[in-house]
Amino acid sequence: MNENTNYFETNKATWNKKVAIHAQSEMYDMEGFKSGNISLMPYELKALGNVEGKSLLHLQCHFGQDTLSWSRMGAKCTAVDLSDEAINLAKELNTELGLDAEFVCCNVLDASKYISETFDIVFTSYGTIGWLPDLKPWAKMIAERLKPGGVFYIVEFHPILWMFDYNEGKPEMKYHYSQDEVIYEEYEGTYADQSSKMVSKEYGWNHGLGEVVNALIEAGLQIDYLNEYDESPYDVFPGLIKTEDGLYKMKDQLFPMIFEIKARKV
Repeated sequence: MNENTNYFETNKATWNKKVAIHAQSEMYDMEGFKSGNISLMPYELKALGNVEGKSLLHLQCHFGQDTLSWSRMGAKCTAVDLSDEAINLAKELNTELGLDAEFVCCNVLDASKYISETFDIVFTSYGTIGWLPDLKPWAKMIAERLKPGGVFYIVEFHPILWMFDYNEGKPEMKYHYSQDEVIYEEYEGTYADQSSKMVSKEYGWNHGLGEVVNALIEAGLQIDYLNEYDESPYDVFPGLIKTEDGLYKMKDQLFPMIFEIKARKV
């Protein structure tokens, strides 16, 4: 575990640097968010619907815009993230906006050590599981934090996308679809501000859909559905084209960009 701890510490340092850059980026539109915009995208809004009065645990929340969006929609929210800078900003936003979300700084795999209550919903989205070396403890923690009958929902970039190296101009297929070995990347800029001069140093892992589904089933969850979609809500991969509904697709679309899974604790 010591090696993984070093990976996590490197990732935490990178994400701490990203917070201030992302908070000022056009992508996160902090001014619009503070004025009342919600940051949630069509997939998750459709999947979870009315959250009024429900308790919700948000995993890997960054600086909490999605958490606070759910809070604005009436959910009682708790959220976790590895980055203390992100959690500090999330707490500031929560206070400034007069909301009642709670934020905890911890590795998502350790969430059950910091949070004892159970929830109606556990939620995570876009660029989360790739930071985890093993999904079995992640799924076990999700099952621990769900109430009986509670819903887990993940919407995430499709694992095919992570087979490519995007740092050398044209994307090059370089990594296995479901790769056990850690992947190290070092590059200038971030997905929210590619002109930034900050250097991202990141360790990640690729997880195929079978691994995701089987980890959840092994943890005792029942899968309601698994869907795959061509459209991404974010323009974070090279050469995407904006569609009429405001989402993004590849010019020559040969594989999905997004998957979603809804499961429940029976």
